[in-house]
Amino acid sequence: MAQQQAQPSRAEEYKLKDTSPQLGERWLHARGSSWMGLVCGGDKLTSTYDLVEQMYYLYVRVVKAKNLPTNAVSGSCDPYVEVKLGNYHGTTKHFDKRVNPEWNQVFAFSKERIQSTVLEVYVKDREMVARDDYVGRVAFDLNEVPTRVPPDSPLAPQWYRLEDHRGEGKVRGEIMLAVWIGTQADEAFPDAWHSDAASVQGEGVFNIRSKVYVSPKLWYLRVNVIEAQDVQPNDKSRLPEVFVKAQVGNQVLKTKVCATKTMDPMWNEDLVFVAAEPFEEHLVLTIEDRLNQTKDELLGRIVLPLTLFEKRLDHRPVHARWFNMERFGFGVLEGELRKELKFSSRIHLRVCLEGAYHVMDESTMYISDNRPTARQLWKQPVGVLEVGILSAQGLAPMKKNDGRGTTDAYCVAKYGQKWVRTRTIIDSFSPKWNEQYTWEVYDPCTVITLGVFDNCHVGGNEKPGGGGAARDMRIGKVRIRLSTLEMDRIYTHAYPLVVLQPSGVKKMGELHLAVRFTCLSLASMIYLYGHPLLPKMHYIHPFTINQVDSLRYQAMSIVASRLGRAEPPLRKEAVEYMLDVDSHMWSMRRSKANFFRIMSLLSGTIGMFRWLDDVRRWKNPITTLLVHVLFLILICYPELILPTMFLYMFLIGLWSYRFRPRHPPHMDTKLSWAEAIHPDELDEEFDTFPTTKSHDIVRMRYDRLRSVAGRIQTVVGDLATQGERLQSLLSWRDPRATSLFVVFCLVAAVMLYVTPFQMVALLAGLYMLRHPRFRSKLPSIPNNFFKRLPSRIDSML
Repeated sequence: MAQQQAQPSRAEEYKLKDTSPQLGERWLHARGSSWMGLVCGGDKLTSTYDLVEQMYYLYVRVVKAKNLPTNAVSGSCDPYVEVKLGNYHGTTKHFDKRVNPEWNQVFAFSKERIQSTVLEVYVKDREMVARDDYVGRVAFDLNEVPTRVPPDSPLAPQWYRLEDHRGEGKVRGEIMLAVWIGTQADEAFPDAWHSDAASVQGEGVFNIRSKVYVSPKLWYLRVNVIEAQDVQPNDKSRLPEVFVKAQVGNQVLKTKVCATKTMDPMWNEDLVFVAAEPFEEHLVLTIEDRLNQTKDELLGRIVLPLTLFEKRLDHRPVHARWFNMERFGFGVLEGELRKELKFSSRIHLRVCLEGAYHVMDESTMYISDNRPTARQLWKQPVGVLEVGILSAQGLAPMKKNDGRGTTDAYCVAKYGQKWVRTRTIIDSFSPKWNEQYTWEVYDPCTVITLGVFDNCHVGGNEKPGGGGAARDMRIGKVRIRLSTLEMDRIYTHAYPLVVLQPSGVKKMGELHLAVRFTCLSLASMIYLYGHPLLPKMHYIHPFTINQVDSLRYQAMSIVASRLGRAEPPLRKEAVEYMLDVDSHMWSMRRSKANFFRIMSLLSGTIGMFRWLDDVRRWKNPITTLLVHVLFLILICYPELILPTMFLYMFLIGLWSYRFRPRHPPHMDTKLSWAEAIHPDELDEEFDTFPTTKSHDIVRMRYDRLRSVAGRIQTVVGDLATQGERLQSLLSWRDPRATSLFVVFCLVAAVMLYVTPFQMVALLAGLYMLRHPRFRSKLPSIPNNFFKRLPSRIDSML
């Protein structure tokens, strides 16, 4: 009984939940003070931040100081500024020997954590040995601080005379400050020092900031290797077996070895690479001679910059060019032979940068952008996607800090070429980000992906417990397909963050989002539904499946590398998780899930055939009689068949509208076959490639895979057998069977010619619907005849 109660509660745990956040409202309440006098009733803000809860901050911009006094002992001043509000205080960097320093640094104090009504700004002189000297201060009453809400212009900073420690008199020196109250919509918010991250120091400050990234512009580089001339082997007594090796960055491809041994080989092969702007790599081509299976000899080499090649925007061929190779081998080293080499080898190439393709850096199942590379081929956007990343709830502790569990969470969202990263909330299992982002939508049949990660680069750069560079740990991921959203509706839901771990499926928390999809042109959107998902070049000159997989992997590597070089970096592990880099790896769980998805699709068809079989067997006489009546009507009026079918589907669609899904789809653990997975199958899924397991485990898994493949092999063999039996009807493999079938076809042709089609259909239908009393339990004559036909299974070893 307890187990039955636990089962529904677990199912509820993984469900999508409705939320009711206070979006875009002025809901601030002063805690015993009137410093937030900006609250005017409860009116909603007229701003672009209407999908997040407004969070208010006290901003302090420290611009510069002038005429600071020098130390009486050292004769210099090493100034820095300390901004203090209650128990929170932040400091600027210090300058050596400068009385007119400039900092231009912003500090942000969250309203929820303010414990004082006075803001104090201290100017101090850094001392190496003794206590830092006090230079002066400026104090502000929070009740007098002005308010700024974008799109207001930034508040102009002002000069303030420094006061002594007690605030009773002025001292030498002035400081330029701007102090205001604003929201997270303020442009100073992303780069500000935040009071809730006061414990983060050094490089960690840059790793917790929010940032918007743009994927590098990717091109397909097509290298058509046509031929080469005057390829001289180092061994003059033999003709070379030549192939061409091409390299762009880490990508290496080879042509086939020329079929004929000659010094003028021909290939006419296409080699396709992925290149990113700005083009930092070069195309390196080498001609090599295959001496044996394990040894190749370099004969020529050339290095070409990618900027040399034409950018193609359609399928028209580009001009081929000859390039002279740099000579390699004995002829280069020996002075006597050098004179004999009057001409170097040449290679004939047709190279272009393909601008009419979309370079896929993500799976086509979860594609977020399908525009071609060349901006000239882009169409106008059809909509706008707005996402408010509100908060997360109930996050699991991801690491240990001073003996207790902690999580430093941030969220990454990816749609099209634009990536966004929220700021990191330090040491919180219920972080509140309340950041809103906007994307242009060029196709509604695309997917936005959001992932939550634990920042492991806040402090040191080592893993907890040691062992190499730290990696940001994944907490969970959410995908939302835009075509499942109603237009101009705000969706506010808590999405379960579910991950598959070696110990099993686990809910890591909930991600609270507000999503709105706005349509700019309904006509353009409807027009898109009749067009291919990818640019037309993917269909005019398609890539092979192996090429698509290889190019996608290379594109993901380039994107991860480039984004990892940004500041702050979007790390490789986060990019790979967002792009599903390991989705092509074998998984018994995924195989089962896909099998049952197919069975779910076929269940409707199977159910319809079962219903027809029940009608044929007269299990419900009334239903069978009604089917007879409908059948006779359609036979008498065949022109009603197609209208009846489409009208029936129209009525089903109208009826289903009442039960349409009200929520966006989310990660389904039952559909993913993640709840009932065997521990060993789970361990296999998390194994590396190539495997690192012991021989016994690998042998056991291999045997299990063989048993599964054996069943698949049997099913495929049965399908092949049935198809070959169908072919053998006219192949005369069985002369008697083919003779009978040929004679039957002649008789059937004559009978069908002289008999009206409606009569034939009527007789056939009534025969199929005849009462079970007139049926035999034995198989029918056509079935017996078909199963007696030969197949090629007899010739299999």
